[in-house]
Amino acid sequence: MAERRAAAKTATEPDFLQFNDLACEAVGGKVIFATDEWFAPAANLLKRESPQFIASAFTEFGKWMDGWETRRKRIPGHDWCIIQLGVPGQIYGIDVDTSFFTGNHSPYVSIQAGCLDNTPNFTLEGDRTGMAASESQLAAVAKLGSEAWPELLCVSQLKPGYSDCCHNYCKVNFNHRVTHLRLNMHPDGGIARLRVYGVGQRDWSSVSPQQDVDLVALTNGGVCLGYSDAHFGHPRNMIGLGRAVNMADGWETARRLDRPKHLQVDKRGILQVPGWEWAVFRLGHPGVIGSIEVDTNHFKGNFPDSCKIEVCLLTPEEEAQCIEARWNSGKWQVLLPPQKLWPHHRHLYGAAELTRHSTATHVRLIIAPDGGVSRLRLWGRAAPASAAPANQKTPAMSKL
Repeated sequence: MAERRAAAKTATEPDFLQFNDLACEAVGGKVIFATDEWFAPAANLLKRESPQFIASAFTEFGKWMDGWETRRKRIPGHDWCIIQLGVPGQIYGIDVDTSFFTGNHSPYVSIQAGCLDNTPNFTLEGDRTGMAASESQLAAVAKLGSEAWPELLCVSQLKPGYSDCCHNYCKVNFNHRVTHLRLNMHPDGGIARLRVYGVGQRDWSSVSPQQDVDLVALTNGGVCLGYSDAHFGHPRNMIGLGRAVNMADGWETARRLDRPKHLQVDKRGILQVPGWEWAVFRLGHPGVIGSIEVDTNHFKGNFPDSCKIEVCLLTPEEEAQCIEARWNSGKWQVLLPPQKLWPHHRHLYGAAELTRHSTATHVRLIIAPDGGVSRLRLWGRAAPASAAPANQKTPAMSKL
């Protein structure tokens, strides 16, 4: 079948953007402390939605901004906040987004990382606009010793929030599990969003070999490694928490331009089309998939006509080769043959539909001809370490 060439990636767009946002409020990320939130609360940093600007919007404290903005500092020090990741894991890159902060963005930023055994018993509640940290909050957060956490990002200059320069991308080289971040503004100002791209890490030693788990879930370490098209929504959305909130919370492609002028179907009612779209995921742990859920929730007039799923068992070296070749690998084996899909529906497939029951490390979801899928669940059992290919065995989690 023919495959459409993906749009060229811009030179300024790093590879880590296809990983999961471990800090997003949609996966449970939250701000548990902030020194100052006079103009806009720090919780805005973790919103799923892109920042917006409303010229006429003001509060009693000043201009309303869709981000975190502190007052102009007139005392010693700098502003900072503590973020609890929704999904602990390893971080590969960060986007400090200053959208719309054009005369009031923070000029410099640094980020520190912590791995805490116990979750702090304090948090921030309600609308914090116009507020600052109390003495009791300062005393509680001081016990974390966050000023001594190792740096993910050293003090770095930020660009203002104009559309052509608002994304401040920072690649991270930090081979440790992270549960919390300390975001430092130097000395004050505003930041619209903080995106923390990485891969979740789960302690698989606590998982029974007889326990069925969603092997591709972002909370279990699943991650998207490639796709053909993501015009309306990224494939990583499919491995998010719960059911999709709306269509934007799923994977949706553009309409393929190679569709026949007159559509025909086979005996099963599946469209006969030349093209298809795909997304590849690495499982959080090598395992044997026993059941599958393909959910087209919210996709009522733009669901795919059909889908199929392939699997393979790869070493890290083979994975790197497949990424370079855009996943045109001869190692793919069919797990789920083509299945007719329906709108706004949870499709469940079990042993009767699956054709393989061997260990896999990677999966490829193929949809034809195009459309949207809100969630992909791959239920199965983690394979013992001896069943994983060399160098693909899950490493012990490195703590700080």
